[in-house]
Amino acid sequence: MSPALPAPPLLVITDRLSARKNLSHIVPDVLQAGCRWLMVREKDLGTAALGELAREVVDQAGPFEACVMVNGDVEAAQFAGAAGIHLQTAAQVRPARERLGEDALIGVSAHTLEEAQEAAGVGADYVTMSPVFLTDSKPGYGPALGIDVFGGICRQLALPVVALAGITPATATPCLNAGAAAIAVMGTVMRSEFPGAVVRDILQAIEDRH
Repeated sequence: MSPALPAPPLLVITDRLSARKNLSHIVPDVLQAGCRWLMVREKDLGTAALGELAREVVDQAGPFEACVMVNGDVEAAQFAGAAGIHLQTAAQVRPARERLGEDALIGVSAHTLEEAQEAAGVGADYVTMSPVFLTDSKPGYGPALGIDVFGGICRQLALPVVALAGITPATATPCLNAGAAAIAVMGTVMRSEFPGAVVRDILQAIEDRH
């Protein structure tokens, strides 16, 4: 049985190079604001440095019982004691599952329905689908999908879809209404002077749907 996605359905992705503040300040701030799902995504770091940083985030997240994942590096995820891994292609899922075990949460980046279906076929627990909206954080992946296309993709998939790119407190609700199981934010939080406030606003938008 696949691990359930963390609740509330908000994934905060780190990007220390574009962040307004140090991650050592941002991570506690978003956790205190109610975030319970974090991904350490620092593509310039090698395994050792990424593992050390991810371990720090895992330690910070521990008192909040929050889920921490590492982007792209299984060895760093193991070193950090992370709850899972986020991968770039479906082909990486089975090797990662063998290393991390059945309880690990494994996600895959997808930009098309076909990529998402491939990830589902090899046992991914979720996919991020992007870019839903135009964003500076996800260049190079073609035009934004938009809500209508995104919703159509969600309806054709059995596994959870996480909306990514251009997510703000204002756009979170349309994504969830279109079928997203969760939403992911990076630049909106990382570049904010008040990252915890952004998280609270998004969580309030999620709460107001119910």
